Amino acid sequence: MKKWLLAVLFGAVLVLGACGGGDDTTEEPADSGDTGTEESTDDGAAVDTAAGEEVYQANCAMCHGADLSGGAGPSLESVGSDYSPEEIEDIIVNGKGSMPAQNVSGDDLDALVSWLSEQK
Repeated sequence: MKKWLLAVLFGAVLVLGACGGGDDTTEEPADSGDTGTEESTDDGAAVDTAAGEEVYQANCAMCHGADLSGGAGPSLESVGSDYSPEEIEDIIVNGKGSMPAQNVSGDDLDALVSWLSEQK
């Protein structure tokens, strides 16, 4: 009797766990035009700062922390006040100290440099 009850409870847990329970609605927010996440670079091109944060999370967060607080690499919480955008780009492209050069270029590099420059 105990084995049967245990089997039923275990089965119920598996079924309920597989069903999830999350809200699967995918309602898109209305587009109001300006999202406020674009900035202009020195050459006049618009850079999406949200994309810069995504590039950071994909390439830098493992060493510098998801919240810029550091880890294996130093904290980047005040990188924008410590370095100019040109210096930040040079560090990303060429590396510095024990940090190797990163494989980030083009729009991703522009977005990352712009986003990091805002961190003060």
